[in-house]
Amino acid sequence: MEIVVNTRLLLKNKLEGIGWFTYETLKRITTSRPDDHFIFLFDRDFDEEFIFSDNITPVILSPQARHPLLFYWWFEYSVANFLNRYNADIFVSPDGYMSLNAKVKQLAVIHDLNFEHYPNDLPLLVRNYYKYFFPKFARKATRIATVSNFSKNDIMSHYNIDASKIDLVNNGCNELFMPIDSLEQQHTKLKFSYNCDYFLFVGALHPRKNISRLFEAFDKFKSAHSNNVKIIIVGEKYYWTNEIKQTYLNLKFKNDVVFTGRLSSEDLKNVIGAAIAMVYVPYFEGFGIPILEAMNCDTPVITSNITSMPEVAKDAAVLVDPFSIDSIANAMLAVYMDKALRQSLIIKGRIRKLDFSWDKTAAALWKSIENTLYL
Repeated sequence: MEIVVNTRLLLKNKLEGIGWFTYETLKRITTSRPDDHFIFLFDRDFDEEFIFSDNITPVILSPQARHPLLFYWWFEYSVANFLNRYNADIFVSPDGYMSLNAKVKQLAVIHDLNFEHYPNDLPLLVRNYYKYFFPKFARKATRIATVSNFSKNDIMSHYNIDASKIDLVNNGCNELFMPIDSLEQQHTKLKFSYNCDYFLFVGALHPRKNISRLFEAFDKFKSAHSNNVKIIIVGEKYYWTNEIKQTYLNLKFKNDVVFTGRLSSEDLKNVIGAAIAMVYVPYFEGFGIPILEAMNCDTPVITSNITSMPEVAKDAAVLVDPFSIDSIANAMLAVYMDKALRQSLIIKGRIRKLDFSWDKTAAALWKSIENTLYL
C-alpha cells in the first residue's frame, strides 16, 4: 500500500499537540507495517529521528507553509501536484488540511473547531483561512478522524457531516509520564519553584487556554489563604495578548508566577509529578492531553466542565466553570487544603488513564485509514 502523509508539523524540539499525535501514531504504524510504503511530506529540512523505519520515503515540498497564503500554495499546488502524479492509495493529513485539487482518497484528522467558536482568538488571516477552507476540507475528505466525541458532534453539526463518515481516534500519553518519588519531587521544586509547592499549567499560552482567568484565580487563591505556593506556567507565548499581559502585570502575587517556556520531556514529567495539581482550564478544547499527562504522573487534575474536558476526565478531576474566577480559585483552595481529595483524584486518575494510550490511538487511526480505503 502506498500511503502519503502530511508531516509538516514534525519539527524537532517543537512538537505541540497535533505534532505529538502525528509523531506517536506514525511511529507505531510505520514500524508495525513493513510491507506498506509511506511517503512523508515535509515543507522544510527534516530531522532523521522522524524517519522511523526503512519503509518511509521523506519528500520536501516548497514553500514552507506557515502563513495562510503559503498554506494554500503548499496544499493546492505542491501537494496536489505530487499526489496527482504519484500513484498513492491515500493521503493522510494529521492536521486536518486537505488538498482540494488532489484526486486521491483523503483522510483528514480534524482535532477541533475552536476557530468556529472563538474566531477572534486567532489572527485575522489565519481565522479567515480556517473558516473558509475547513468546511471545504470536511466535505472533500473521504473520511474524517477526530479525537473526542465532543469534536465529532461539533464537526457533524457545523459542517453537516454524517456520523458514519467520522471515526473516533482518542489521543494518548507518552509512556515517559509516570509518578516520581519524593526525592525527585524535592529536586524538582528546588530547580523550578524555589523549593515551594506549586500548581501547574501546561500548554501554549493562547487566549483559549484561559490564561488570564487562571492568573486571576491564582491571585484569589493566594489572597484567601496565606501560603508560599507558586504557579508554574509551562509553554511558549504564541499569542501573548495585551489582555493576558495586563492581567499578569496587575496581579498582586505576580512574583509567585513562574514561567519556564518549553521544557524537555524529562523536565516536564518531573514538573508534572511534583505539582499539587494540574490546573488546566481552557474554555475550548478538542481533547486536552495535559489531563492525561497529569493522571499518568499521579497528579490531581482541575479542569473545565465544558467542551471535551469532562469527556476526557470523567470523575477523575475537579470540574470548574472556566469563565468563573471564583470557581477556579475555590477548586485550587479545595485541592490544596484537602489531602483526602487529592488522594481520591489520584486513585480515580489511575483508573481513567487506562482508557488511553498511543498504542490505542495508532490502532484506531490505522482502522480509520482502512475505512477510508475500503468502505
